[in-house]
Amino acid sequence: MSDAERSQTASDVPLPGGDFSLFVTRLGVQALLSLGRIVNPVTGVAHKNLDQARMLREDLAMLFLKTEGNLDAREEEHLRKVLSDLEHQLEDAEDDGE
Repeated sequence: MSDAERSQTASDVPLPGGDFSLFVTRLGVQALLSLGRIVNPVTGVAHKNLDQARMLREDLAMLFLKTEGNLDAREEEHLRKVLSDLEHQLEDAEDDGE
């Protein structure tokens, strides 16, 4: 590793963007944060907000409907999987009385 690479901070590295599957993954991670399934890396605490998780599920479902016929097979399968996983996680959280 060069001296220049060692002196870089996170703000020096460009964030990825413009990738549909990455966008869907980011929404899925936000939903997992909202379900309290993963710890918030900023606060260090897992916090549940089921209303926010439901909103993200609806956003992903809308995205699925609005992009129908416009995604390649890999993108469509990824969106379908993230949405399905989120629906199962949300059902579990609701069944637990959370």
